Amino acid sequence: MGLDVGSTTVKAVAVQPGSLTVLWTDYRRHRARQAETVLEVLVALAAWAGRDLDSLPLFLTGSGGPALAADLGGRYVQEVHAEALAAERLQPGVGTVVELGGQDAKMIVWLADPGRGTRRFCSMNDRCAGGTGAVLDKIRARLGLDEAAVRGVRYDPGRLHPVAGKCGVFAETDIVGLQKQGVPPEDLLASLCDAIVQQNLRVLARGQVLRPPVLLLGGPNRFVPALEQAWRANLAAHWRERGVELPGGAAPESLVVVPDLALHFPAVGAVLHGLDEGLPARSGRLVRLRAAAPPGRDGGEPALVAGEREAEEFARCFRLPAVEARSDVSGPVYLGVDAGSTSTKAVLLDPAGRLLAATYRLSAGNPVEDTKEVLRALAGRGAPPAVAGVGVTGYARHLIRDVIGADVAVVETVAHARSAARHLPEVEVVCDVGGQDIKVLFMRRGRIWDFRLNTQCSAGNGYFLQATAARFGLGVEEFAAAAFRARRAAAFQAGCAVFLETDIVNAQQLGWSPEEILAGLARVLPKNIWLHVVQEPDLARFGRRFLLQGGTQRNLAALKAQVDFIRSRVPDAEVRVHPYPGECGAIGAALEAIQRCGAGPSRFVGFEALDRLRVDVRKDESTRCRYCRNACLRTFIRAVAPDGSERRMIVATCERGAQEDPALVREAHRRMRAVRERA
Repeated sequence: MGLDVGSTTVKAVAVQPGSLTVLWTDYRRHRARQAETVLEVLVALAAWAGRDLDSLPLFLTGSGGPALAADLGGRYVQEVHAEALAAERLQPGVGTVVELGGQDAKMIVWLADPGRGTRRFCSMNDRCAGGTGAVLDKIRARLGLDEAAVRGVRYDPGRLHPVAGKCGVFAETDIVGLQKQGVPPEDLLASLCDAIVQQNLRVLARGQVLRPPVLLLGGPNRFVPALEQAWRANLAAHWRERGVELPGGAAPESLVVVPDLALHFPAVGAVLHGLDEGLPARSGRLVRLRAAAPPGRDGGEPALVAGEREAEEFARCFRLPAVEARSDVSGPVYLGVDAGSTSTKAVLLDPAGRLLAATYRLSAGNPVEDTKEVLRALAGRGAPPAVAGVGVTGYARHLIRDVIGADVAVVETVAHARSAARHLPEVEVVCDVGGQDIKVLFMRRGRIWDFRLNTQCSAGNGYFLQATAARFGLGVEEFAAAAFRARRAAAFQAGCAVFLETDIVNAQQLGWSPEEILAGLARVLPKNIWLHVVQEPDLARFGRRFLLQGGTQRNLAALKAQVDFIRSRVPDAEVRVHPYPGECGAIGAALEAIQRCGAGPSRFVGFEALDRLRVDVRKDESTRCRYCRNACLRTFIRAVAPDGSERRMIVATCERGAQEDPALVREAHRRMRAVRERA
């Protein structure tokens, strides 16, 4: 028997030793109950075989294999070796294996090695589960697609939308935004499949060319037809771009295969290895299997607070001022807009840089409409019309600058550094945690000398904390109160949000309460910031004056965990929270406008013109770029000002796609070629 105990499922096979025929298979989700599910599988095998299993040779592989091998008296086989061995025996001549599991991704490429025939190149994901089945599972559920509906989704390159495949949290945010725009669920799932394939080709392949034929293994490749179709389309393009000569002139699509045993290759490989090595058949008995007594909820971490009094004292020390709109302002004002990934913020400052009013809106998927809404809200609070300067920041800053007539577009790190230095001129470390983004700025005399950003992972930040609270029926504003009630905190490992999701399910099954889980997630946030993003446990080398910014700092539980973590590393640290943490980017953009615009006048279209500002957004097959083989979809935007003047913009993934004039495209292509030649 072969058992593959993976991150989300248990796969089992019974193999006839002489003929190597697979006689019986089983596949089950274990839902963090690995040992219990293995016991269920063994009972099912005994019922099928009609005999006792004590003398059955048993070989295990997968992430859960080592722990269970001793209890079962079986032998453990390393999973990549098991999978490679099965591929070589069951599919002679194989060129590449790509296996996607629940949290794991593996790629094996057989490379030509002069004098030795071939050698294996092996790659696995380690710190991120972005392009795996767990992300597909979660987003499928959010889209309301059952398994039958998933099997009916087809991959159509003409109906794809941009989705981030590098992180499960980034992908989910993109999907939510597109969903709000009315994109059909089937198109969103196909777009996610395309993003997952491209992510694995870019990252997991580590620069290697995937050699044909390619075997697609694992549950996602087996159960999601759109994913298989995305692999066929992307691999055909991959081979064309790399000049790969296909064997016998075969069609590229015929060289991508999902075999019948796609779910069970590692389990079969474990058996083959055991038989080849002549490992002793010593199954033993099942009495030691830990499934009979699931582990308790021992361990964990200390509570965030010792009791209600400490919680109240912390809240008093870090209480944030309310933002009150003032209607008694005379003279010019300066407007700042932060068009972020999950929310849009806008502020008004007076010429001295003092905050007059602020508004906030969760993203509805259209940054132009989101910006118009927050500006309308400012106008409704008595915002004066005399705007001397407008600064914008955030991922959509260039688009918003052109639509509303802003004067300056500020890079996010600069905007946050400006806001921090304004509040605390001697600041040395600025830690900004938003919905998806984490920015850590290292400063001297008000200037950035180094910084760290989370570019590949969005684990444990504001959006993740908010989504977890919602799962427990709590609003994000209730998170801190619930976490402070916990007398212990569940222990979680820093890292990937997909791994954290599984740890949360496991913690629930072990009996940890929602309050204890929320406290544990608050404790893991600073670990993700300093150990995962900054990758520096010695915080003291950066200084001792820390300023915490970003909307996540309004969550007192997350804030308490960060303050405790910093002070545990830097005992004499001075830790402050910006009085307006969620608005820091917008404040920094407005401060930049004050410096660069002086007394005006501004290009701003005006608050009164917002309702008459028409914006048409088009993104369909007619906007597809044809300037290179990628053929990306672009977004065409037409903004018509109240005076009838028009601004036309193209949002594209590269400089060439953002042009309409062929002469400008040729110039952009020339500059890009020059950059590549210099590199």
